[in-house]
Amino acid sequence: MVLNYIWIGFFIIAFVIALIKLIFFGDMQVFPEIMNSTFDMAKLGFELSLGLTGVMTLWLGIMKIGEKGGAINYLSKAISPLFNKLFPEIPKNHPVHGSMVMNLAANMLGLDNAATPLGLKAMNELQEINTNKDRASNSMIMFLVLNTSGLTIIPISILVYRAQMGAANPTDVFLPILLSTFFSTMAGIITVSILQKINLFCKEILLYLGGITLVISSIIYIFATMSQDTLNLVSALSANLILFSIIIIFIILALRKKINVYETFIDGAKEGFGIAVKIIPYLIAILVSIGVFRASGAMESLIAGIKCFFATLHSDTSFVDALPVAFMKPLSGSGARGLMVDIMNTYGVDSFAGRLACTFQGATDTTFYIIAVYFGSVGIKNTRYAVSAGLIADLAGIIASIFIAYLFFG
Repeated sequence: MVLNYIWIGFFIIAFVIALIKLIFFGDMQVFPEIMNSTFDMAKLGFELSLGLTGVMTLWLGIMKIGEKGGAINYLSKAISPLFNKLFPEIPKNHPVHGSMVMNLAANMLGLDNAATPLGLKAMNELQEINTNKDRASNSMIMFLVLNTSGLTIIPISILVYRAQMGAANPTDVFLPILLSTFFSTMAGIITVSILQKINLFCKEILLYLGGITLVISSIIYIFATMSQDTLNLVSALSANLILFSIIIIFIILALRKKINVYETFIDGAKEGFGIAVKIIPYLIAILVSIGVFRASGAMESLIAGIKCFFATLHSDTSFVDALPVAFMKPLSGSGARGLMVDIMNTYGVDSFAGRLACTFQGATDTTFYIIAVYFGSVGIKNTRYAVSAGLIADLAGIIASIFIAYLFFG
């Protein structure tokens, strides 16, 4: 529903602004440019979707090997002690623990198809132990915010789009996304823990969150001491080494379970082909509306206004070109994806704005959509502070993305 209003809004605003430019400024080219943009963006959407088939097929084949090989189960076992402390209201050894951990583990590995049904299953199990069926429980809110904060280890779709659009090094946004989504997740956990009076200083939480924070801080410190050329080289090497190591680990785990790796890859690859084809109408729809919005001058006016505001604060305004993705992401994943593609197409896939747009896209998740789907599936009417906590996590991810992008690409 939100995307419907956004999509219609882009067209109406574009029409009004174009009409003003025609009547008051005599711009005879504005409407031809708008119509040309609809054809150009429809063509771009189709070409991107078609080109996605190869890389998407590859990565979903790899992900299927990891799934069958037990990667999710190992990740689940690794983080379950932390979950026992973050969800004190859930009885120990309750089945919902497994569903929640599996859902978040699938999200971390970029397995969206597996994550959603697992998340809905977890929400239904949480509703079973919820004493007030119309009101979100503490555990539900914590689970939702962990989902909306968008913690991802492998941002497959973003890497695929960058590769498709000709990025010199598609994986150069891997570490910035990983760091940014960490800050988003931490902000979400801290916000909900304070509101729910969860002791963040207990041994288990300090061990997990403190250890991860120390590692992330060390990475940022090390990269901050490097020259830009050295940072680019080390970042590219690290990102590709990590990604390829994950592939090897997935294969080894699958071999240990005596799984036919080749056939498993083919099964996952088939899913990748289907997803790439299904995405065509959605991507074309959002790209056409964004193209119309930009061709009318509305996007330029919006960006100029925001740049003017930050210029009065004597701050650098290079990040403003990518802000539409940050504004859209809490509302619509496909809308933000379309804006990300538009920004890479407009400013260049390897431009600062293009890379920052990708970092924004990977740092958080679609807060309103996730809350609507998950709570709607169990009939929750009173969401309490779930939205505000989710938006705080989003804001932390956006701010972190900007600073980290300047560190890596500025």
